[in-house]
Amino acid sequence: MNPMLRPFEPVSPRTRILLGIGFFVLFTAGWAVATFGGFVSPTFLADPLTMLADGWSLLADQGFLSDIGMTVWRVVGGFAMASVIAVPLGIAMGAYKPIEALFEPFVSFARYLPASAFVPLLILWAGIGEMQKLLVIFIGSVFQITLMVAVQVGATRRDLVEAAYTLGARDRGILRRVLLPANAPDIAETLRLVLGWAWTYVIVAELIGASSGIGYMIINSQALMATGQIIFGIIVIGVIGLISDVLFKLANRRLFAWRLA
Repeated sequence: MNPMLRPFEPVSPRTRILLGIGFFVLFTAGWAVATFGGFVSPTFLADPLTMLADGWSLLADQGFLSDIGMTVWRVVGGFAMASVIAVPLGIAMGAYKPIEALFEPFVSFARYLPASAFVPLLILWAGIGEMQKLLVIFIGSVFQITLMVAVQVGATRRDLVEAAYTLGARDRGILRRVLLPANAPDIAETLRLVLGWAWTYVIVAELIGASSGIGYMIINSQALMATGQIIFGIIVIGVIGLISDVLFKLANRRLFAWRLA
């Protein structure tokens, strides 16, 4: 059996990078064959070169950079609003059973509600300005973060808590010196994962009642049947998401290097 295919067998950083790039190359090659070979009509799927040309036109002539900036700002703003509320609430729910009993049923109920379903109500409540778009991302993220953080804190090893009490720690000290340090890396990982979901919510928010943003560009391109522009917008979202994901991982490794040791 190939040693690389053994369960949980690690691979070198160089191999990981090569494999990751290799898949993108294969994907692009398949896309090129399908489009340049005439297997798919250009009306439904632009070829890679047309996509690049349309993307350059968006950036150079149509001010697409400002649309990208607006979308990034909305994601960061809505996600930050959700994190500021969800992380403390999740920690409190995981640490204190009465708080969990109070909030957990509602949070479990609310996290199944699709953020897109709130768009008509949010337009009525907040108009079609920036607050409406921030609230879509907020609603889509806050309940997920809260419950995931609560589960992580609630699963803290009890022997750590008992050892802290044995050494004379008080209740407040348990939270500050045991629960937070033990779960901070997992909480950071939760934020990294939910940030990816926030990108799906912002596009939903921008499809209705927006005058800027990547989602706005995509819906306009659909009306023009400009599939090259649509694909370019989707790829831009993926690239920005990948960059933010890598930055999150690097930050987590620096902040919680002791967890990786």
